[in-house]
Amino acid sequence: MQRGLSHWQWKKQKEYTSDLNDPEHQNEFFRMAKQMVKERQDITGSYCLKGVSGKVIVDEKGIKNSWREYMEKLMNEENEWDHGISAEVKEGPADCIKIGEIVAALKEMKRHKAPGLSGLSAEMIQATEAIGTQRLLDLCNGILK
Repeated sequence: MQRGLSHWQWKKQKEYTSDLNDPEHQNEFFRMAKQMVKERQDITGSYCLKGVSGKVIVDEKGIKNSWREYMEKLMNEENEWDHGISAEVKEGPADCIKIGEIVAALKEMKRHKAPGLSGLSAEMIQATEAIGTQRLLDLCNGILK
C-alpha cells in the first residue's frame, strides 16, 4: 500500500489504474481529468455580458468578441476638446520628492489589501520603517531624474 493513502483510497486507485488500458474506460479518464483541470482553473472573466444590442452573451468567445469591439471603439474614437485647460511648460529638472511626502503616502496606504505585481503589500512596505522609506525615496527620485 502507498504511503499516506487509506485502504479505501489505495483500493480505488488500484481499480482505476487497472482500467487504464481498457478502451471503454479511457473516455471516463479524460472526462475526469478535464473536470479536475476545470475545478483548479482561476476565474478570470465574467460568465455573462450584455452586448451593444442589449442581448446577454454567455459564451466565452462571444464575451471576448464583445470586449474586443468595445475596446476598439474606445481606443479609436476621436473626442472633442475645447482647449479649456492649459498648463505652463516647466523647464529644468523636476522637483525632488521629500522624505516627508513618502512618509505621508505610506501612512495613507490602506492595510489588509492584496499585494500588487511586485508582491509587496502595504504592511510590508510600512514595516521597513526608515530603511524602506529611504529606498523608496531613492527609487522615486531616480525615476524622476
